[in-house]
Amino acid sequence: MDRRDGSAGTGDRATGRPAAPEGLFGHGWAATDLARPPVPGAAWAAKRRAAVSARFPGERVVVPSGGLKVRSNDFDYAFRPHSAFIHLTAEQGTGAVPDSVLVFEPTGGGHEVTLFVRPRSPRDPGAGSTELHQDPRHGEFWVGRRRTLAETADALGIGTDHRDRVEAALGAHVPTRVVRGQDPLVDSLVPPSADADEELLAFLSELRLVKDAWEIEQLDSAVRHTVAGFHDVAGELSHAMRTRRGERWIEGTFNRRARLEGHGLGFETIAAAGAHACALHWTRNDGPVRDGDLLLLDAGVEADSFYTGDVTRTLPVGGRFSDVQRRVYDLVFAAQSAGIAALRPGAPYGAFHDAATRVIAEGLDAWGLRPGGRHLPHGPALYRRYTVCGTGHMLGLDCHDCAAARDETYAGGTLEAGHVLTVEPGLYFQPDDLTVPEELRGIGVRIEDDFVITADGARCLSSGLPRDADGIEAWMSATRG
Repeated sequence: MDRRDGSAGTGDRATGRPAAPEGLFGHGWAATDLARPPVPGAAWAAKRRAAVSARFPGERVVVPSGGLKVRSNDFDYAFRPHSAFIHLTAEQGTGAVPDSVLVFEPTGGGHEVTLFVRPRSPRDPGAGSTELHQDPRHGEFWVGRRRTLAETADALGIGTDHRDRVEAALGAHVPTRVVRGQDPLVDSLVPPSADADEELLAFLSELRLVKDAWEIEQLDSAVRHTVAGFHDVAGELSHAMRTRRGERWIEGTFNRRARLEGHGLGFETIAAAGAHACALHWTRNDGPVRDGDLLLLDAGVEADSFYTGDVTRTLPVGGRFSDVQRRVYDLVFAAQSAGIAALRPGAPYGAFHDAATRVIAEGLDAWGLRPGGRHLPHGPALYRRYTVCGTGHMLGLDCHDCAAARDETYAGGTLEAGHVLTVEPGLYFQPDDLTVPEELRGIGVRIEDDFVITADGARCLSSGLPRDADGIEAWMSATRG
């Protein structure tokens, strides 16, 4: 592979390349401007921009996409824009351009919205640019073709200008709110106002709480592909058991589906076998997958629209649960079922969590487990040693969506039709926990499904996978043939 400074790689005997003669790249190119129909979701994004304009009259609002992040030396991670930027533009997968900036400029009747974006690498000999062939981060010969400004305007339905002119656009003294931490130049140009900027970020998060019809379609698709990835994994368990790092085989199997059907992963795949399942976010995935163990797989496909699924199943690697594994699984299943039953519009957001943890607490108490001893008050909080985290979260462009929303609109609010969330109780008995019987140590179980709140209840988006222990065993048997 060539080095990104334009010199030859170590596999080339040459130590470098001579500079190209002036004008070599400035002629002889066919006209290749493309007609760009609006991207899916563009009309919905326009409605969201209108909501931002109505909320902040007379103020400039700046929402950067974010930029590339270095992985190693001169290689970057794959680019993924900030979720607020995606929500307001409906930008899609590989069309997203790093360092773009969406600016709402106040006018007498609202806002003029402009997307400052890096256009296609110039080929005009008068442009005086060598980006086309010499810029390894942005040049078309290195990373592929971007849209022209006109093509971007057609695709997104937003007025466009060159990224290089964003500094001039932000020069006029206007009250300005910024999504901070995404673009160093923008942050340096606009003096921070902590309260105003935090209020903007909270509003943009809350704007994503209730999903519109197009967003629900995207989540349906992302979860459907996620379910397909779980089917892929079930069919590969026998191979995973024969490899030294079986967890990596599981991870790779799911990740292949994510790249095939979507933009990639919504988050790093958790493929936790045996006692690794007791680590909530085990992404090292460097262990074996053994017959008789449980495999906790927590994974999600991110669609090309950047909406993600988030599903967890705990599978008996050999195809059948042992008696003690089933006992733990059945308690978690009962807790999840209680949480699901609490999902309905108008219910407190925390109701599903309370219902699930109550079942967990009663079940563990019936088993005689009291981690703090009899001197501590009985109740769900007593069992945090074995449950650790909450029972679910909002889902959308982020796996843990709407994180900057105010408490009164999210965790302390009520469920509404259009909310999309997960229900995912779990039990995690650490392998060195002396407060539980030895037979339970090293068992971790989580069951997670995705739901959209409807007018009269909730619809499960991930119903293509079984939830109960009998269903899991029958599905695994059928998948293995």
